[in-house]
Amino acid sequence: MGRVSLLFAGVGSIIGSGWLFGALNAAKLAGPSSVFSWAIAAVMIILIGLCFAELGTMFPVSGGVVRFPHLSFGSFASFTMGWITWIAAATVAPIEVEGALQYGTKWAHFTDAHADSGTHTLTGLGYGVAVVAMAFFVALNYFGIRWFARVNNVLVWWKLVVIVAVIVAFFVTAFHGHNFSAKEYGGFAPGGAKGIFTAISTAGITFSFLGFRQGVELAGETDNPKRNVPFAIIGSVALTAVIYVLLELAFIGAVPGHDLSSSHGWLSLSFTNDFGPLAAISSAIGLGWLAYVLYVDAVISPADTGLIYTTVTGRISYAMARNKNAPEGLAKTTRRGAPLVSLIVTFVVGLIVFLPFPSWQQLVGFITSATVLSFGSGPIVLAAMRRQIPDQPRPFKVPGGDIIPFLALYSANLIVYWAGWNTNWKLFVTICIGFVFLAAFQIFDKGRAPKLDWKAGVTWVVPWLVGLAIISWVGDYDGGLGYIGLGWGFVVNLALAAIVYFLALRVPLPQARVLQHIEEAREEARVEAEELGAAH
Repeated sequence: MGRVSLLFAGVGSIIGSGWLFGALNAAKLAGPSSVFSWAIAAVMIILIGLCFAELGTMFPVSGGVVRFPHLSFGSFASFTMGWITWIAAATVAPIEVEGALQYGTKWAHFTDAHADSGTHTLTGLGYGVAVVAMAFFVALNYFGIRWFARVNNVLVWWKLVVIVAVIVAFFVTAFHGHNFSAKEYGGFAPGGAKGIFTAISTAGITFSFLGFRQGVELAGETDNPKRNVPFAIIGSVALTAVIYVLLELAFIGAVPGHDLSSSHGWLSLSFTNDFGPLAAISSAIGLGWLAYVLYVDAVISPADTGLIYTTVTGRISYAMARNKNAPEGLAKTTRRGAPLVSLIVTFVVGLIVFLPFPSWQQLVGFITSATVLSFGSGPIVLAAMRRQIPDQPRPFKVPGGDIIPFLALYSANLIVYWAGWNTNWKLFVTICIGFVFLAAFQIFDKGRAPKLDWKAGVTWVVPWLVGLAIISWVGDYDGGLGYIGLGWGFVVNLALAAIVYFLALRVPLPQARVLQHIEEAREEARVEAEELGAAH
């Protein structure tokens, strides 16, 4: 994959179903001030992305988000982060399918609306089509990364054209400046500061940026990691941030006044056919042709992102098997280089996910928390490696010493916290299930299971996870006890970030072990490259 292909893997993954729903969901939480939610989220994700840009160019291996913690902190840390990362990635393809089917309700009975919760859950027909869509993602991935790159480049151009067309058409056709400040609609920030921050985690905003990771996960598939990885990571977030802010501005200005009046303002906004909000607004302002384009795009955009994440989920389980934290069969590839067993597991898990999370709205917060939590290990690994292997070549180096890594960890904590307890308790239960799998793997595969490096991992991983769970439980976001208010939430999460950062830097593996892990990773990458070369 060249520079453009890697950039487009990130852009294609970022522009999925999030933009189709995010503008409305953010407006219902923060009103016109939701434009700040998009901007703040972009800055936070770029801070995290910069850390992975340095790591990804140092070690351009497939499944890097999983393998980096292993290099610096050993098996327990890498398993924990790998499990969280894998769960997050495995649930993206299902949510993209749900997004496409929700828009598709315009043409068939794929989802049912629930007025009490504002969600649209899958019907029997919807479940059936979802199974077929997931199977299609696996089948296409079977043909290998080259086919993926060719298909994705075409689809990304389509998605960029459509989203730009929506922005321009809304601005030109029906832009009402009155919508941004009218008191009868709630004013500029009807949800206050809390609404702005809540939207970052629960409206699909952070979810809409998470695809930047493809520059890391697919670093082992690119021809010039030093140049291509930072370009893909930073470029994909910066480009889509501009697009998303403009889209939110266009959406806020295009909502008809009678819909805002009948809904009594932004915080309870609803309108006809709002299961497909952008298409519905297009029809309401007389752009029927654009509505039809959006209904078509609602299949293409999520399908492209689902395809990408099916690829990446297979690579993550492949990386966990390479780390010896998962069954060896997950690391086996076909003659085309596709990890077939991992793809099949991804397919089965995706089908299971539809049962507890049968709607886009129910799944988006879970994916956001899980993915951002897995990203939080990157800044810690970066800080540790600068101390463990200071002389290691760094083709791209983040400036400012510990400032950006620490702010990136702090950002990850805040995003998880803002998702609220009703979302996060499910995430922490899932993490506990992962520890059960780890114990079973240690018991039943003793000959292959690696040394867990308890001290290097448990010392900071467990306090971090337990601390986040407690803060979320006692916080005042979505189901929390309400003991920690808005301002104290910033303070407590800052303190937790400082404690975890300090603990992690006291217990990393010694330099000799790190160098051993690096050499093993290089050898695996060499073998993998030879296998792919032979396949082609």
